[in-house]
Amino acid sequence: MIGMPGFDDRRCRQWNDRVTADWLADRNPQLVAVQPRAHFVATPVLDLSLDPGGRRDRQLRYGEAFDVLELREGYAFGTARATNYVGWVDAAALRAKDARQGDLFTVNARATHVYPAPDFKCPEGPSLPHGASVRVQQTQNRFSLTELGWVPTAHLTQGTARDPVAVAALYLGTPYLWGANSSFGIDCSGLVQAALAGVGMAAPGDSDLQERALGDTLATGTPHERGDLLFWKGHVAWVADAETLLHANAYHMATAYEPITAAIARIERQGDGPVTRHARLGVFASQNTPE
Repeated sequence: MIGMPGFDDRRCRQWNDRVTADWLADRNPQLVAVQPRAHFVATPVLDLSLDPGGRRDRQLRYGEAFDVLELREGYAFGTARATNYVGWVDAAALRAKDARQGDLFTVNARATHVYPAPDFKCPEGPSLPHGASVRVQQTQNRFSLTELGWVPTAHLTQGTARDPVAVAALYLGTPYLWGANSSFGIDCSGLVQAALAGVGMAAPGDSDLQERALGDTLATGTPHERGDLLFWKGHVAWVADAETLLHANAYHMATAYEPITAAIARIERQGDGPVTRHARLGVFASQNTPE
């Protein structure tokens, strides 16, 4: 779990108007202290909202851990463990503490299908997005048996990638969807979060939180390198190379490449201001070429 950028930020605080995580009981003596109960997401994608039944603020993918603090009128309040993002989800889409059998694997393709048998000619079942996680019990005929059914083994990994920009490139053409986090639809901060998860690094959910938490700030005029992040008020983009961005954006309504100078001018021209931060993730600083 990453640290909390802004302890009282509603997106990060593990309490509501009735309950508080037990480790925060001294801070919230007026609330009922409860121990978080481990669950996992049991649907391909699951919307997370700051209010029960509210608009989507972020999304979780199949297999992600969600620690529940309260159930209320069909909704569960708790924390997305990997990102420390707090909110409400549909309780029916969760399963209690992960009792699935087998070794944990992650979907490393843009998306994959689940089949009822190890045969790509049989009718497919549900689709899982990149970053979903399943338990593998056995393999047969280039397929792996999971708790959901058979998944192509080539679409699964237990490892991590080296280059976050290469992971982000899996999402090229994915429709822009505000607050979304999957290869079925994604926004700018979701793309950063997905790419970093692919290399084994946690990131906050929203671009303003990411701006405060990720990387080292570079001076204005520093040359752009692959793996850098550029931030604007309400937006974030990957640097693909010295002249090109890769970002999920509402201008293209998709994840797309765009020349850096043209993007900076366009974003400022449309009223969203200049670049507010140029950040470099030190662990990737030497990995400035694609794999």
